[in-house]
Amino acid sequence: MSSDSGQARVLFVCMGNICRSPTAEGVFRALLARESLEERVFVDSAGTGGWHAGEPPDGRAAAAAAKRGYDLSAQRARQVSLNDFHHFHFMIAMDSQNIRDLRAIAPAAMREKPRLLLDFAREPLPTREVPDPYYGGVDGFDRVLDLVEAGCHGLLHEVASFLRAPR
Repeated sequence: MSSDSGQARVLFVCMGNICRSPTAEGVFRALLARESLEERVFVDSAGTGGWHAGEPPDGRAAAAAAKRGYDLSAQRARQVSLNDFHHFHFMIAMDSQNIRDLRAIAPAAMREKPRLLLDFAREPLPTREVPDPYYGGVDGFDRVLDLVEAGCHGLLHEVASFLRAPR
């Protein structure tokens, strides 16, 4: 992976890429814009499964995000590829099953690359995983946003440090 472009690359991953990972992508893009870092960080999201490839985010996720000022409308689901392990500096999973799924397909030298989003949270949280809201009620999408915002704020500090580090 070339690191001399001066750009960091972040991939958010969940199961189907229609709820949690697109929410994280939208939140992180907004944080980058507030910090004027959007030109220095490439952000994407993907799912460990390809069931929803080409589809927009779940309407409930998009509506909950929009209420907080995040726009998910341009996103389309896709499945994680082997190339993603080489292309992205940060592979951020929503839960431990996503970590296991990613490590199962990762090249041997990159099995430790996927990390949990909430491991970046700067304040203690009651969980280490962002729960899948798909089969629950609308309030689950608000809970996802609360957790994703906490994790993304901490991740922003990590990415900013990465950008400052000599390469």
